[in-house]
Amino acid sequence: MTRRLALASLALLLAALPAGAQTPPQPWPAHPVKLIVPFGAGSTPDVIMRLIADQLKQKFNQSFVVENKPGASGNLGTDTVAKAAPDGYTLGISIGGPLAINPLLFDKMPYDPQKDLAFITMLTSQPSALAVNSELGVDSVAALVDLLKKNPGKYNFGSIGAGSLSHLAMEAVALKSGTRIVHVPYPGSPAAMTALMRNDVQMACLPAIAVTPHVASGKVKILAITTAQRSALLPGIPTLKEAGIDVEADAWNGLIAPAKTPARIVAAVHAAVVEALKSQEIREKFAAQIMEPLPTTPEEFRARIDADIARWKPVIEAAGIRIN
Repeated sequence: MTRRLALASLALLLAALPAGAQTPPQPWPAHPVKLIVPFGAGSTPDVIMRLIADQLKQKFNQSFVVENKPGASGNLGTDTVAKAAPDGYTLGISIGGPLAINPLLFDKMPYDPQKDLAFITMLTSQPSALAVNSELGVDSVAALVDLLKKNPGKYNFGSIGAGSLSHLAMEAVALKSGTRIVHVPYPGSPAAMTALMRNDVQMACLPAIAVTPHVASGKVKILAITTAQRSALLPGIPTLKEAGIDVEADAWNGLIAPAKTPARIVAAVHAAVVEALKSQEIREKFAAQIMEPLPTTPEEFRARIDADIARWKPVIEAAGIRIN
């Protein structure tokens, strides 16, 4: 009888507890996690996401499955994350395009980055390199600007597509230096570099890793990089700001989740990923791609997106760039 009374009392006590108090939330991750990459296999975001996935698998003994969803300049995969259940089991990697630049370029976006996404941490920073064909006969940014001012509209620059960071960076250089250069888009860095080496275009601002293997050939020269500070991975190369052109255009990556993902899960993911970024293995593999780990708080990540919007909006408006 006493046992029955005790059980009945316990049942009444549990029933009186607030909803959800009876079973504490499971620690993350309790089952496989889906990692969305909004670009194709082998792209820089794909390489980064797979390296981090391997670290998380080892740490949690859980599956972290990378899914590539390329399309619409990264909007398709980023939208997949935005519309997923906010439970910590669909995360994504994204870049400045889908989070800051595309809303300035597209007439209609399938998601609102500011409202539909949670920003967890930035992951990496990668400098772009302002490179010229050696036949142009310039050895500095100042000499390049002088040549362009004397010959408005005569020279071409290559990019990896309209509205890409490589396009906007060169438009910003032209805007800040008061020069005019003709844009020639290509489907990717390899095609743009081939065009630069052939002198089909005379200059380009491309991911440094796409340029550095070709410097030894003597066909191209790097005049500057686009990060705020010099890179330890590219010693001796000045920044555009040092050269007198106030342009900053590093290619960063960041980790996102659907909006309304519980704060405790965001905190757990943040802690695990920041720890992974400290791995010596990851740091060495990033360095081979001329990338550096860039862990941040969610607030710092959001501030970076806001800064990019403020940076690129006047450039896009001045150049009249739109993608419908």
